[in-house]
Amino acid sequence: MVARLSGLSPYVLRIWEQRYRAVEPRRTVTNRRLYSARDVERLNLLREVTQAGYNIGQVATLPADKLRQLAATSGVASARDESPKRGRAPSTNGFRDACVAAVRALDARAFEETLRRAATALGGVGVLQRVVAPMAQTLGDLWREGALTAAHEHFASAALRVWLGNAARPFGAVDEAPVLAVATPAGQVHELGALLAGATAAHLGWQVTYLGASLPAAEIAGAAVRKRARAVALSLVYPEDDARLPGELTRLREALSAAMTLLVGGRAAPAYREVLERIGAVIIEDLPQLGLTLDGLRKPSRREKQ
Repeated sequence: MVARLSGLSPYVLRIWEQRYRAVEPRRTVTNRRLYSARDVERLNLLREVTQAGYNIGQVATLPADKLRQLAATSGVASARDESPKRGRAPSTNGFRDACVAAVRALDARAFEETLRRAATALGGVGVLQRVVAPMAQTLGDLWREGALTAAHEHFASAALRVWLGNAARPFGAVDEAPVLAVATPAGQVHELGALLAGATAAHLGWQVTYLGASLPAAEIAGAAVRKRARAVALSLVYPEDDARLPGELTRLREALSAAMTLLVGGRAAPAYREVLERIGAVIIEDLPQLGLTLDGLRKPSRREKQ
């Protein structure tokens, strides 16, 4: 119920509570959590400010009044205003819509300029979570409706790949940083989600090996093993009923070492939940959860500490 009221996944709720002490709900005699209305309000505020680009570690313990101020000034509250006004920066929806318009027109220069302005206004993580991810969702919806062609989506992927590559340069990982291999499995040709996952990891200091779209399990596993990846991230977007995909996912998990974590996200991931749970994959619901999961994977295991 609290997950529904706050808009956060149960996974993120647990991490925010256990690792960051964002809220401290009371417990019943049977050790069940009891969240108050104040807890729920706090979680909603934290969701808003993290969507605005703040790191949960920076804001988790701030008082509610301070969180309200951050939410009010971050642009989240004004995101309903779709049209930029003179003398004011565009809202996040304004940036998103400008990106979609540039894709419709196949205008790479306008696309990159809009993302550059959005990154200046929102920061690197903010532009990924509040502009690029919603834009990818909108493009997918338009493609399903027949309002955009496959050429438009390929254009968006190519333009985004170039922009993300340039934007990630200041965050270049050190040689000792963990490696994340990113791809979409065979039959999954939409790669915007995979690009987003790779960009998020790069901003968090990971070495990202981007493998591209629609790769067989053996090729993904081979690359991950050669790069000694700590984790493999897959994006599942379309289709949601590929009878071959469960087998591909199973073969991939079997080919990876037990020490490699398999992360799977994307709008089609829930359709394959049964096989994903069976093979022990971590299902990623959104970019904030991806960031938290990657942060957790960076911590050395007990065996590594010994």
